[in-house]
Amino acid sequence: MKRLILSIALLLLLASCKSVEKHNKQITTLHTVEDLHKDVDKLYKQLKRHHPRLYQYTSKIDLDFKFDSLKNEIRTPMTSRDFYKMLSPVLVNVRQGHVSVKPPEKQFKRKERKELQEKKFEFYDLDFEFLEHKLWVKANRGKDSTLVGNEVISIDGEPALNLINSYKTRFASDGYNTTMYNRAVGKGFPVFYYRDKGFLDSLKVTFKSKDSIFTKIFRRVEKEEKQDEPDSTSIKKVKPKKLAGAEKKASRLSKRKTRKEHKKYGYLAKRKQYTRNFKFIGEDSTVAYMKIRSFTNGNYKKFYQESFKKLDAAKTKHFILDLRDNGGGRIAEIDYLYAYLTTKDYQFITESEINSRVPFLKYLMSNTSPNSLKVLSGLLSPIIVTHNLLKTKKKDDKLYYNFKRHSKLKAPNPVNYKDKLYVLINGNSFSASSLLSTHLKATKRAVFVGEETGGAFNGTVAGIYKYYELPVSKLKVRMGLMQIEAPQKQHPDGYGIKPDIQITPTVKDRNAGIDTELEWVLQDIYKTE
Repeated sequence: MKRLILSIALLLLLASCKSVEKHNKQITTLHTVEDLHKDVDKLYKQLKRHHPRLYQYTSKIDLDFKFDSLKNEIRTPMTSRDFYKMLSPVLVNVRQGHVSVKPPEKQFKRKERKELQEKKFEFYDLDFEFLEHKLWVKANRGKDSTLVGNEVISIDGEPALNLINSYKTRFASDGYNTTMYNRAVGKGFPVFYYRDKGFLDSLKVTFKSKDSIFTKIFRRVEKEEKQDEPDSTSIKKVKPKKLAGAEKKASRLSKRKTRKEHKKYGYLAKRKQYTRNFKFIGEDSTVAYMKIRSFTNGNYKKFYQESFKKLDAAKTKHFILDLRDNGGGRIAEIDYLYAYLTTKDYQFITESEINSRVPFLKYLMSNTSPNSLKVLSGLLSPIIVTHNLLKTKKKDDKLYYNFKRHSKLKAPNPVNYKDKLYVLINGNSFSASSLLSTHLKATKRAVFVGEETGGAFNGTVAGIYKYYELPVSKLKVRMGLMQIEAPQKQHPDGYGIKPDIQITPTVKDRNAGIDTELEWVLQDIYKTE
C-alpha cells in the first residue's frame, strides 16, 4: 500500500514538473501570426457574448476597426508578453475600467516556489506616486527610508517617464475620464513593471535627490534576516518556559481580541495598516475623519456601527470621509455605509443589465476556474440555474438581474449622520467608491474635494466577473458581467463624480508632509467656526 501511495505521489510530482515546463515554454515561444489572430478573434467574441455595455463609449464600427487593425499589425511571430503589449492598448478602447488583460506569469516547481516564498524583491517594498510629470517614491516598507521623496529617473537604463507613458496605454478608466491615469500608473507602477518585464532577480534604479543623482541595486533577499544561532550540537537546547493556566488564558484572550480588531478594521498584513480607520481631529470631537482604503475585507458592519455611534454621542458637526485611492469592493458594504450618511429614503442600485440569464454559472464555469470548482458547479448547477432564472427578467429586449436586497427602497439608519459632510476623492476613487459618491453628489449631501473620480457617475460593468484565458498566448482577460448603477444619472455620459473644490496634490506639499486636500477641508471648517 505504501509503495502504491509513493508511486502515485511520484507520478503527480512528475506530471506537475512537466506541466510547469510546458507552460513556461508556451509563453516564451514565438506564436504564429495565424494563432495570434485566432486569439484576437476569441477575445472579441467573448466580449460580445458577455459584456452588456461593450459599445457604450466606443461604437461597434470603431471597435471592429480597432480589432481588425490589431490583426493587420501582427505580421511576425511573437511571444505572449509582446502580444500583451500590442493587445492591451486596443482593449483600452472599450473604455470600461473593469475590462483588463494581463500576460501569463512564469510558473515554478515546488522546490523553487518554497525558496521564493522565503525571499522578497526589495523593489516591491516601494510605493510610488506620479506627480507633476515625474515618478516619486511615496513610501518604503523596507529599511531605507531615505528613498522616500526621491524622484525615479530610470530603471535598468530606461527613462521612468517613457515607462509611465507606455503603461498609461495599457489600462482604462470608465468612459472619458482622464484623472485616473496619473493616479493609477503611480500607485500600480510595480505591477505594471512586472507585467512588462516579467520575473526579475535584480534591478538598477537611478534616483534624483535634490541636485544629486545616485543609483541603487534592488535584489531578491531573505524576508527576515536570520540571526546567528549557537551550534545545537555543543549547547543543550533550552525548552521554552511553560505558561501557567492564567497566563495561557490571558494569552488566548489577547490573541482573540487582536483577531477581532483585525477583522473589524480590515488588517492588511503586508502593509501593516488597516483598511478602515476612524478618529477625531483636534482636542475635541467636533471634527471626525474616516479613511476607507477599500470595501473589500473585514467585518465592516461592526466598524460602522461603532463609528457612527461615536459620532452620534459626540454630536460631531463636521465629518470627513476619505475615499482617495479607494478602488472599490462590495456593494453590500457601500449600501450599508450609505444608510448612515443619507437623511432620506433611498434605492441604492437599479436592476443590473446582463447578457445571460445565468451570469453566476458563466462566472463559475470560466476556463480559468479550477476543475474542482467546475465539478462542484456542475453538481450544483440545477440550484444555480434556478436561482439565476428567478432573479432575471427581460425588458425592452434586454436582460436584467435583480439584486433585491440593494434595489429595494430603504430608510436611513436610525443613527445616521446629519451634519456637514466632506468627501475626499481622486482619480483612484473607482468602482464601489464612485457608486457611493454618485449618491452623495446627486443628493447634494456632501462637499467633494480633490479630483474627478476614475469611476463613472452613471455606473460601471462589474458585479461578478468572467476570467478568460486566451488559448494560445495564455493572456488572461477580465470582464464584468453586470451593469451596476445608481438610479441617478448625469449628462453627458462617461465622466466621474467631479469635485466641488478641485485640488491636485503638489510635490512640495508631499515633501513637507502636508495632506493638501485634507488641509483645505480643515481650514474651511475652522474659518467658519
